[in-house]
Amino acid sequence: MSPQNHEQVVTQAVMNRYVNVEKTKRDVLTALQHYRGLGPKLDKFVFNDGSDQELLNLDGTIPVRYKGSTYNIPICIWLLDNHPLSSPMVYVKPTPDMLIKASRHVDQNGKVYLPYLHEWNPNSSDLPGLIQIMIMTFSEMPPVYSKPKTAQPPGATPYPLPYPTNSPGYMPMPGGGPNMPYSPAQTGANTVYPPYPTQPGGYPPSTTPYPVYPPASTAGYPPSQPPTSYPPPYSAGGITYPPYPSTTSSVPTGATETSGVTGTSTTTSTGTITEEHIRASLISAVSDRVRAKLRDSYGGSQAEVSVLRQQQADLNQGKIKLEGLISKLEQEQTELDKNIRVLREKEGEIKNVLSRLSSATEPLNVDEAVTTTAPLYKQLLNAYAEDQATQDAIYYLGEALRRDVIDLDCFLKHVRSLSRKQYQLRATMIKCRAKGNMAG
Repeated sequence: MSPQNHEQVVTQAVMNRYVNVEKTKRDVLTALQHYRGLGPKLDKFVFNDGSDQELLNLDGTIPVRYKGSTYNIPICIWLLDNHPLSSPMVYVKPTPDMLIKASRHVDQNGKVYLPYLHEWNPNSSDLPGLIQIMIMTFSEMPPVYSKPKTAQPPGATPYPLPYPTNSPGYMPMPGGGPNMPYSPAQTGANTVYPPYPTQPGGYPPSTTPYPVYPPASTAGYPPSQPPTSYPPPYSAGGITYPPYPSTTSSVPTGATETSGVTGTSTTTSTGTITEEHIRASLISAVSDRVRAKLRDSYGGSQAEVSVLRQQQADLNQGKIKLEGLISKLEQEQTELDKNIRVLREKEGEIKNVLSRLSSATEPLNVDEAVTTTAPLYKQLLNAYAEDQATQDAIYYLGEALRRDVIDLDCFLKHVRSLSRKQYQLRATMIKCRAKGNMAG
């Protein structure tokens, strides 16, 4: 499928189905651009509670290098409708002639468990990073191996036949019903394919497939076990890959000459370790050591980046708070400068008045200190002053009565007279305020 078809399929799949359409589309197209063995599909996924939903998935193979050889591992990556807020669901999809090798990263159903998925971050995690982590993990512990075949009768052809190119394999997949199809890539008629690794008990590592044991009628000792053959080779994308090495080193005695996938080599199996074996062992050991160091370095770098991003977020929040405090302080500084300027002006006015009063030769007359601009205001001022004086006189008469300075008759006589006068004064003030249109 061309990149234009990929983009069209992804656009139709995410439209009206996914919350973050642009982010999901960009993430999927970036992964498809880097890993051409994957293709977008829109299928129905069945969850554990029985509910189903149409979700976009990336179905195909990813290249995994194992002990100097490259293999295509079939996988399927399902994206939830709130991607990238939730981590994807990844499954290994073996063909009919493969079996899942359960480990701490892959269960018996093929579901993949990785720390990268467990610690999924919508801001920093993406599909290309997930696929890269899967390639590194599967290169150390392959998730699939070839299904062992039954023994062949004597006289049968010792070499396995390749997969038919026109019959796709099927496998059950969680969420896809009992038979969710998975079609391997179509291949040419003249292409030869390497087998996948077998379970423990097979042949030793080699870049070429071993033939079966010779029949009992040939020269030499008869085999102690029934003759067996490797399973049919696996292909993807029309590209030839070398076989997976086996996990044991049980080499049959006798000299054999085999023709491999990538070339022809002659090996004498006499139990002697050759330079080729030593070189392959050294390459494997160095590859494992470098891969482990890279994994540790990547994990440490990821942790440091996470800590630095958290510190950056905290520093940004502190910066916002500091900017708010600085702005508030600037406003208070402006208001304080304004108040200081007003106070200095008032202080200057007070100093001018004091200097003018100190230079006067005649003493200040308190009665003439307050003057009015009209006779009405003067009458109001005098009435108010007399009213306050009358109020003070009544107060002190009450104090004199309390201290027995005057008797009750004298107190009542003077209070009655002062109250009458106070009434007249207050009536005068009311009339003056009404005449002058003043409140009160």
